[in-house]
Amino acid sequence: MKVNTFPDRILNVENENYLYFGGTAYLGLPTNKKFQKLLINNILQWGTAYGSSRSANIELTAYENGETFLAEFIKADAAITVSSGMLAGKIVIDVLQNQTDHFFHFPNIHTAIKSTNSLPVFIQNEINPRLLDNTKERITILTDAVPSFSTEPTALSILNKIPTNKEITLVIDESHSLGILGTNGCGIFSTVNYPNIKRKIMLSSLGKAFGLTGGIIASNTQFIQQIRTNDSFVSSAGMNPAFVQTISDARKVYIKQHHKLKDNLGYLKKKLIVNKTFNFNSEYPLIYLETDDVNLLLEKNKIIVANFKYASGTKELNRIVITANHKKKDLDQIIAILNQF
Repeated sequence: MKVNTFPDRILNVENENYLYFGGTAYLGLPTNKKFQKLLINNILQWGTAYGSSRSANIELTAYENGETFLAEFIKADAAITVSSGMLAGKIVIDVLQNQTDHFFHFPNIHTAIKSTNSLPVFIQNEINPRLLDNTKERITILTDAVPSFSTEPTALSILNKIPTNKEITLVIDESHSLGILGTNGCGIFSTVNYPNIKRKIMLSSLGKAFGLTGGIIASNTQFIQQIRTNDSFVSSAGMNPAFVQTISDARKVYIKQHHKLKDNLGYLKKKLIVNKTFNFNSEYPLIYLETDDVNLLLEKNKIIVANFKYASGTKELNRIVITANHKKKDLDQIIAILNQF
C-alpha cells in the first residue's frame, strides 16, 4: 500500500481514509507542530547535513548539547550519537571484540547487536551451562530491552545465577523502550543494577519514539571515549547536528507526548477485555495479534496495522501500534473489535 504523506493516525489511500495503527512513532513526534518548529529552526542554524568526521578540527556545540541531555535523560555517565541505531550496534560490538572472551545472547535480539559465534543464554529453556562453569573469563551478554513479539521487558534476573568468575558486560538495545518505559520514557538502563555486572552499555535508534534519524550509545565515560577513537566512528559522519540539537531543545515535548501515550495505554487498560486473540501490556504500546480473524475484521473496518516479516526465517510481525497521537475515538474502534473475541 503506497501513500504520499507521513503515516500518522490517519492514512488517505485512493481518497479513502483509514485509521493507522502501525509504524514506530510511539510519541507521535514526526507530525507534532512544536517538534517540527524546533527542528526547522535548527536546520536553519545547522544546515541540512554535516558530512564531516566528529574527530575533525571543527567541533559543533550541537553534539555536546544533545549528548549531554541524552546522558542525563537516560541516567548514564556519558552518551554519544551516531548516524543510525544499526551503526550504534555495530560499533559497540566492534569495540567489544577485543575486550570479550565470549559473547552470549538472549533470544530474538536485533541484528544490530548480533555477534559472530555468540552463544545462547538459554539452551532448552535452561541457562547455558557454559555460563555457570569455573572458567575465569570476560563475557558480554547481548539483549533487547523488549524483544520482538513481546510486550514485556527481558527478564534479566537470570544474570544473578552467573558466578563471579565471569566478568560481565551487558549490552541492551533500547530501540523499542527509550521514550516508552521508565520515568518520562528514560528507558530501563538505569534500573538494571545487578551486582555481578561490571559494565552496562545501552544503545538505541532515535528514529522511533524520539522521531529523529540517528542512534545513541550510553555507558560509563571510559567506554564512550573508546567509541570516540574507534575507526568506524572516526571515519563516518556524525548524526545530523540539527537533529542532535533538537533532542536537547525538545525535552518538554518528549515529556508531554510521553504522558499522552501513557494516558492512551491507561484508557485501553480500562476498556479492553483480555482474551487469547491478542497480547497486551498496559505499560507498552504494542498489541500483538494471535489470529488472522482479527486482521480481517480490522481491514473490514478500514483499520491498518503493522503486518510484515521483520527478518528472514521469522514469522510475520502482526501488531497494533498505539501512539501519543491516537484519539480516544480511534482507540474505541480498536477496543470494540478486540472485545468481540
